[in-house]
Amino acid sequence: MAKKGNEKKGAKVFKTKCSQCHTVEAGGAHKQGPNLHGFFGRQSGQAEGYSYSTANKKSGIIWSDDTLFDYLENPKKYIKGTKMVFAGIKKEPERKNLIAYLKSTCSA
Repeated sequence: MAKKGNEKKGAKVFKTKCSQCHTVEAGGAHKQGPNLHGFFGRQSGQAEGYSYSTANKKSGIIWSDDTLFDYLENPKKYIKGTKMVFAGIKKEPERKNLIAYLKSTCSA
């Protein structure tokens, strides 16, 4: 993943495609999906107090720019058996922008 994304554009992507199910602030509530604060560098399926699918917990994925970039394209293909009901983001710039936003808001 060469070029970095635009945080401001990423905030819009998060608001329209992610905020229905996820929060990003420290101590934020879990919704249909887990709170995302502090997930960079953490193994998938580890947010305390959230009930993950077995597939997610056993995936062994460590969240980074690259793993997230691939995951966001097609979550159900990346983690077979995930309960995340999201078709994915096909456009590379949108994924890069979202990752830039998440890195700035979710870092522990």
